[in-house]
Amino acid sequence: MAPPATPESRWFRRFHPRPDAEVALVCLPHAGGSASTYFSLSERLPAHIDVLAVQYPGRQNRFHEPCLDTVQDLARGTFADLESVAAGRTVALFGHSMGAAVAFELARLLEREESTAPRVLFVSGRRAPSLGTDRGARLLDDEGLVAELQGLEGTDARILEEPELLQLLLPSVRADYIASETYAPGPGTMVRCDVVALAGDEDAHVEVEEVAGWRNHTKGTFELRIFDGGHFFLADHEPEIATLVTDTVHAPAGSGHATG
Repeated sequence: MAPPATPESRWFRRFHPRPDAEVALVCLPHAGGSASTYFSLSERLPAHIDVLAVQYPGRQNRFHEPCLDTVQDLARGTFADLESVAAGRTVALFGHSMGAAVAFELARLLEREESTAPRVLFVSGRRAPSLGTDRGARLLDDEGLVAELQGLEGTDARILEEPELLQLLLPSVRADYIASETYAPGPGTMVRCDVVALAGDEDAHVEVEEVAGWRNHTKGTFELRIFDGGHFFLADHEPEIATLVTDTVHAPAGSGHATG
């Protein structure tokens, strides 16, 4: 049985605490995102999955902390607090866009330093690490960065239209884009755990075959799931994704099927 309670952590938010849950699902947000991105998914998942939504520095309740601008630093910070909130549980990881890269690095840390592979790594809306993601968005001025966010449609339009809120948001967005676009672990970088990759068939920034390239970064099984929609297809397919997560974490490790 999992511990009855988990200590407070700056790095994790638990919107629907499930102290008896067997599985801790660590959810890592996209660039410019926050832990609250996963509030709805947390609410939807069953009682035996405890969602630990990661809160990166520089936003919401961590607004006054310096932002981190490398994927490795974001993963290391998450890793440092994970044991205190997930001890005794099976751990699964879910990351979207930049969060997929952070989740991948977190999986590598768990395998290397804890000698414990996550049950499964879900990577969503992100090219395989060997392909790179540098579109130069991190070099844009503030106006260009706002246009980038508007095009992706993953940020509340009310924030983008409110100058004061926008000025609070942009430093963390810029740091995240630096982290996301400069991450380059190399083609031979692998994890041992099973990987499930999720892609939107109308994503203007990430092609399905680029997401499929994650097959080359795991020694476990690989599965590709394709959904209708653009870069933020998760919101439109949350019930299906909740079912996918639930079914996958309770299947025996290695029982997934590789897709071509």
